[in-house]
Order: sequence, then structure tokens, then C-alpha cells
Amino acid sequence: MALDFLDVIGFIADIISIGPASSDSVPDDEKPKKDKKVKYLTEKASVACMTAASVLLFFVFKDPLPTENYSQTIIVASLIGIALSGISFFILYVLELYYFKSLFRLLLFSGSVIMFFISFVLCFYFRSGLFV
Repeated sequence: MALDFLDVIGFIADIISIGPASSDSVPDDEKPKKDKKVKYLTEKASVACMTAASVLLFFVFKDPLPTENYSQTIIVASLIGIALSGISFFILYVLELYYFKSLFRLLLFSGSVIMFFISFVLCFYFRSGLFV
């Protein structure tokens, strides 16, 4: 009787399945530990950015701002903050860290980072005294 191709493949599969399984051969102490993902990392980072932005905006708007070119200053600082956040989003994307499981997480994180950079630029602008 001639050897059938499927019989050979079945015999090889049986030999492979009889061998020790990879999880049984390694003791528990020597198994590589998986990195434990931090739960709600996106939400925690967003809350941290929003809290920092709130504190910075409090320092900016605590005292009355100069009335000279007020709206132009706010617009330029907002554009600079959006540009800085765009650069940080691009860096996160290149590092493969800018991915989200839902649209809500994407919007929450992006909005909080944009608000943080805008408040940082405003705080730097008004508190440094270099430009005023």
C-alpha cells in the first residue's frame, strides 16, 4: 500500500502534539513576566493635563491682563499651543503610542493636551515678562 500524503502530515502532527507543551516545560519562576498594563492610563493622563491646565490658567487670569492687543495675544498663543500639541501628537504617533480604543478616549486625551499646551504658552507669555 502506497503512503498517502495526508497520512504523513497526520503522523507529523501527532509527533508534534505528543511532545511537551511549551508552557509545561518552563517552570513558573522562569516564565517571562508580561508587562501589566495600567488600567485607565489615557483617562489618568487626561485628568493630569486638565488639572495642570486649570492651575496654569488660574495663574494667568488671576490678575487682569493688559488690554493692549488682548484678542490677538490669545489667538496667537492658542495657535502656538495647538502647533506644540500637534508636534507632540506626531511624536507619539511615530513612537506608536498614539492609538486609542474609542473615539471618546481620543477626544478626551487630545483636548486635554491641547488645553495644557495653550495654557502653558499663555502662562509663559504673561508670567515671563519678556513679551509684555
